[in-house]
Amino acid sequence: MTRFLRWHPPLMLFSLLMAALAVVSAIGLVVDDRVLAGSPIWFKPFKFGISLGMYGVALAWMLTLATRLKKLGWWAGTAVAVGGTLEMVIIVGQVLRGRRSHFNVATDFDAALWLTMAGTILVVWVMHAIIALVLTFSRFRDRAAGLAVRLGLGISLIGLALGQLMARQESGIAGVAGAHTVGAPDGGPHMPATGWSTAGGDLRVPHFVGIHALQVLPLLVVLLGRRANTRVVWVAGASYLGLTALTTWQALRGQPLFQPDSTTWTAFLLLVTATVLAGAWALRTKDTTPAEPKEPVAA
Repeated sequence: MTRFLRWHPPLMLFSLLMAALAVVSAIGLVVDDRVLAGSPIWFKPFKFGISLGMYGVALAWMLTLATRLKKLGWWAGTAVAVGGTLEMVIIVGQVLRGRRSHFNVATDFDAALWLTMAGTILVVWVMHAIIALVLTFSRFRDRAAGLAVRLGLGISLIGLALGQLMARQESGIAGVAGAHTVGAPDGGPHMPATGWSTAGGDLRVPHFVGIHALQVLPLLVVLLGRRANTRVVWVAGASYLGLTALTTWQALRGQPLFQPDSTTWTAFLLLVTATVLAGAWALRTKDTTPAEPKEPVAA
């Protein structure tokens, strides 16, 4: 356990705090029957605790792979931990007050909190981009793993940016400047496990899909083991980016995730077919990409 904590202490501490918050929020879901915007009031910190905890661990591990600009990466990771902690403090504080956190501009105080959250989200996005650059210029012994890390960071950066689409939606509610749902009001019928709308398109879907490329692509390399090569990773990355684009397009057209129209179904089937065919080709093709050069040894 101690070895894992040494990956990046600030990020690992942040992840442990998020795990603890998820436990506290789970208890809150049981003992606190308050409902906000159609959802149990402790559901948001519960989801965020799990998601941000996974995010922090993934970034901490990736930063151990950096071979260049290590200090820059370390400080960027620390800023992510601080920014994420501040955001969660505001979210939990608003839960305790029985108020919305995201998009809430009902009072000057609520608006100031939302503006602060928007600032921390921007800081996290910029620091994530810096970490992506640090690892882009780093050298990896395993080319497939290195490519998976780089593509995962890049696609998750897009996923983080997709959150801005929610801030631009009209909520139709006084004092609320943004919405998750397209084509239906927030707080309506939703999926039990995720809270995603079943009445309209939900922009949290592509936001979620994009962000978790950070874990999915490196995990794919681990699962494939010796069969993993750069061609497979390129196919997986392109397919994942396509899925992120498809879910974004679907949500913006006001369609619930599991109620796609024929056009969306067609696009999805084409994406799956292309992925299967390209994946089969990539697995059967020997990777002839030259190994990345080793870091020069300092004199």
